[in-house]
Amino acid sequence: MSTDGLELKDAVRTLLLLLPRVVGRLKRATPPPELAGFTLAPRHLSLFSYLLFDGPMPVNELAKRLQVAPATVSLMVGELSRQGILERREDEADRRRTIVSIPANRRGAVENWVASAARAWHAALEPLSPEQRRLFVETLGVFERELNRDG
Repeated sequence: MSTDGLELKDAVRTLLLLLPRVVGRLKRATPPPELAGFTLAPRHLSLFSYLLFDGPMPVNELAKRLQVAPATVSLMVGELSRQGILERREDEADRRRTIVSIPANRRGAVENWVASAARAWHAALEPLSPEQRRLFVETLGVFERELNRDG
């Protein structure tokens, strides 16, 4: 084994032991106190992240980005809009489309929830070069794709 890297089998072993702890920690992530009374789960973090980073968007676009069926997103958005955490409105250009957004009075609380994971990613990625970050992100994408192929 070289002094500046890991052999493949050692890296695989390390990641197989590390990833369940990471996933477990993500599953235990609780919303901030401002959102504590709502029915929220870690799966909502991705939906909120897209809306925070990219702004309001149609249900179908959210479904595409989340890689789930539009009906799944519609149900999630319906539940969250009834709780007042998301807003739905008709698209002025095409009234058949529904645009989803985070209302101003909930934006800060949603940002706080997403921020804890963003801080952890920032700390992990900041010391890396842009090329190393790209490689890391691409590697996680390949890992996810391979898991989906087997499952």
